[in-house]
Amino acid sequence: MTPAIIELKSVGKSFRGADGTARAVLRDVDFTLREGEIVALLGQSGSGKSTLLRLMAGLIPADGGEVRYRGQPLFGPARGVSMVFQSFALFPWLTVRQNVELGLEARAVPAAERERRATAAIDMIGLSGFEGALPRELSGGMRQRVGIARALVMQPDVLLMDEAFSALDVLTGERLREEILDLWNGRAIPTKAILVVSHNIEEAVMMADRVLIFASDPGRVRAELAIGLPRPRDADSSEVRVLIDEVYALMTARVPQAAVEEPVHAHLTMRLPGADVSRMEGVLEMLADEPFQGRADLPRLVEESDLSDEELLPVAHALGMLGLARVEQGDIAITPIGRRFVEGSKVLRQEIFGQQLLEHVPLAAHIRNSLEQEDSGELPEEPFLGLLHENMDEAEAERVLKVAIEWGRYGEVFEYDYTTGLIHLPEGEEGGEAGARPPAAAR
Repeated sequence: MTPAIIELKSVGKSFRGADGTARAVLRDVDFTLREGEIVALLGQSGSGKSTLLRLMAGLIPADGGEVRYRGQPLFGPARGVSMVFQSFALFPWLTVRQNVELGLEARAVPAAERERRATAAIDMIGLSGFEGALPRELSGGMRQRVGIARALVMQPDVLLMDEAFSALDVLTGERLREEILDLWNGRAIPTKAILVVSHNIEEAVMMADRVLIFASDPGRVRAELAIGLPRPRDADSSEVRVLIDEVYALMTARVPQAAVEEPVHAHLTMRLPGADVSRMEGVLEMLADEPFQGRADLPRLVEESDLSDEELLPVAHALGMLGLARVEQGDIAITPIGRRFVEGSKVLRQEIFGQQLLEHVPLAAHIRNSLEQEDSGELPEEPFLGLLHENMDEAEAERVLKVAIEWGRYGEVFEYDYTTGLIHLPEGEEGGEAGARPPAAAR
């Protein structure tokens, strides 16, 4: 077995919210990154993948468990680990060369050596001739090349890539990914291992020797798939397509609840997928129509819908959560209530959606019930944000409430005033017992 470079044993990490409550982001994570391998990490947004990378780089400490680099406990930034960020993270007032040399300068590398290594990295990553350019003068793909050159110039043992291609257009991302693989396969870089965080399932299968599937709340490894195909790989080959199907099946499999103590209101604070209603409608309409006739293979649906994995998977999750579709083994199938939704008028669609929302999303039902208890039929959003803060950070709480409000408005379960921040019952409905929403069958 090849030597381990980074080892995580029972690693946990929590952050404190605005109210001082600790929220577990990672719990009991076991993972080993070995020499000679590329590992891809897939999971929902907010599952702690980026936090995991920062732990591995030594940028933040673990609260529990152990992080080791080359067999030694890691208590600070690891000199042999470099990181490439999704947002490029360049200093806008520095030139390409100055950005690339930054890490070397921080380590007090002599000027002549800095220039030699920066020139080699800039040439290797295809930026020769742009050494004096500022980031604003470069395209997105070129700026990400600068970020990669800045990481590679440190001659790292380990290269961590945090969704490094997701901010780029599809063709630029594919080209840059292929160039990284060419450098790796040709041993043009001294890097011994690469860990890639991605939302793109095909990208993960094309690059990695292992794919890890991360669960959320708290983040932890829940599945692993070894890939033995030699690189370079053909995205259209039957072997790659089978692996992509297998990863989709793992990504959409039901996750058993972690055997850990949960907040009192855990059922109310479950994360809602970031799926807008128009996309849900579109996917359901595609499923009900030719050529799918009610059931589709998710990879094929990605191709037919022009949605990315990052866009389609939350939609599939939302449809499954609302009972409008079933998602299993990498396939999605429309349910009878989902078909009734597709065949219905706008009014019927809204009625069905509202009914399913109240039945399957506890947060929406809680908001509706709270409004019905108020004589005014309205409440500020802050109490609901505070409830969500019990199990997620402020930004995620705001995102989840925003999704709940969007779904609730479509289903005419409640309304939201963007000026005042008040959530209120739909026009014509009153608070108190008179405001109770009757079952759909009675309306």
